[in-house]
Amino acid sequence: MLSRRRISAALLGLIVLVLIGWLIQDVLADDTTRTGTLPGAESGLPVEALSSLPPEAGRTWTLIEQGGPFPYPGKDGTTFGNREKLLPEKPAGYYREYTVVTPGSADRGARRLVTGNGRELYYTADHYASFVVVDPGR
Repeated sequence: MLSRRRISAALLGLIVLVLIGWLIQDVLADDTTRTGTLPGAESGLPVEALSSLPPEAGRTWTLIEQGGPFPYPGKDGTTFGNREKLLPEKPAGYYREYTVVTPGSADRGARRLVTGNGRELYYTADHYASFVVVDPGR
């Protein structure tokens, strides 16, 4: 009889722990995990993990999240016009661009992160000739 009670109590405790873990995960999850969609993924562009991009892209993302300071303050954070029409069409001022420093380059180089007002994050390594959607959580 005592053994059954212990097993029942252990099973109940395990169920409670699983439920608590599930609730904590839901509370701490970002929008991507909760909705199952990554902002910008609907564009049809390839998706890349931030960790798979050059390390300077991760540093630029950190600066964006912190609000700077940026290496090119007159350029970083300015409106990206999407003249190439490779990103989803949005109203003027929707997108912002930031320099991803290219080591050894005498100027800003070709690499950029572009953010959208809907929390989208895009990366171009070739000065807007192509883009990928960036998953900053990976």
